[in-house]
Amino acid sequence: MSKQIALAALAAVALAACSETGGMPMGPHSAASLAARITADAAADGSAPGAVYALTNRISGNAVAVFRRAADGTLVAAGSVATGGAGTGSGLGSQGALALSDDGRWLFAVNAGSNEVSAFRVGPAGLSLTSRVGSGGTRPISLTVHGSLLYVLNGGGDGNISGFTVGADGVLAAIRGSSRMLSGAAVGPAQVAFSSDGRWLVVTEKTTNQLDLYAVGPDAMATGPTSYASAGGTPFGFGFGHRDELFVSEAAGSASSYVLGGSGGLTAVSGAVATHQGAPCWLVVTKDGRFAYTANAQGASISGFAVDTDGSIDLIDADGITASVNRGNTDLALSVDSRYLYQLDGTSIFGFRVQADGHLAPVGTVVGLPAGTVGLVAH
Repeated sequence: MSKQIALAALAAVALAACSETGGMPMGPHSAASLAARITADAAADGSAPGAVYALTNRISGNAVAVFRRAADGTLVAAGSVATGGAGTGSGLGSQGALALSDDGRWLFAVNAGSNEVSAFRVGPAGLSLTSRVGSGGTRPISLTVHGSLLYVLNGGGDGNISGFTVGADGVLAAIRGSSRMLSGAAVGPAQVAFSSDGRWLVVTEKTTNQLDLYAVGPDAMATGPTSYASAGGTPFGFGFGHRDELFVSEAAGSASSYVLGGSGGLTAVSGAVATHQGAPCWLVVTKDGRFAYTANAQGASISGFAVDTDGSIDLIDADGITASVNRGNTDLALSVDSRYLYQLDGTSIFGFRVQADGHLAPVGTVVGLPAGTVGLVAH
């Protein structure tokens, strides 16, 4: 019994670390001025326009904070665009509060304080709000998109996932009867995401130490869940490789890898590989599937993992410190080509260039985000 109490206490500490926030306000700018500044930078350095987005999560009015990204990976604050909904003002304990469509045309955001989801068009004039709808539950904390299908993870109450279609004009429409429960009540969900082919949805449950798998049919309806025991304690963030591997961060202090079978089912490959860093809560995988990274909220660090062809993972650095950042990480994001990795700590964003061997070279930091900022995506 004492061992169970100790493990529960450790998990509680890890989860608390995964929700730390703080920061300062950032003023708004028009979408037009944002687009002009990004385009000017692109013309100057010969690169395509790029941006990084974070969610301010303010109670008084949620917004997407926008940063223009130069060819060398450096960021400059470029204002914010209102979601039309409300945030919670504090950490959501999740990964995926923002999501970009595969083609980069649409950005989606949760409004956890008003139980809504907002959609934006990403265009030459910047971000423009196209839709705001009820999330299909309470306290939406994570979302995922594949083609014209969006699923939202609601963390309030007993929790659920709910599906939406994304119209050609960016308007979201709820799919009637698409809501599905999680494995039980009060399971502490952290993230929902589609598999690479869009045939499966995965949800991590922090309290039950389970991974939920849903099959997604041609009618966009999810079936399930089928739940699998996590190899490590307190599964949190995750990402997919390009060979149907699933990589999961575990806030108790590790990361694991699995293979997703063609007809469903998760098979563990590397179980609970210790990061040696406190509270690894967020995880991303490079586009080529060679590297995975966890943001360690208590460790003030990022841990890098090399991924083998069988999906097994090994630390790039024996001590788990591939990069040092501030304490209180709250999300990670890779640029679309995986050349740059960005880490959000609720007050600032650290940028790194991903080296050929998986090591990370700093490219600069931006500060001034409001307290409670969550969610991070890069374009």
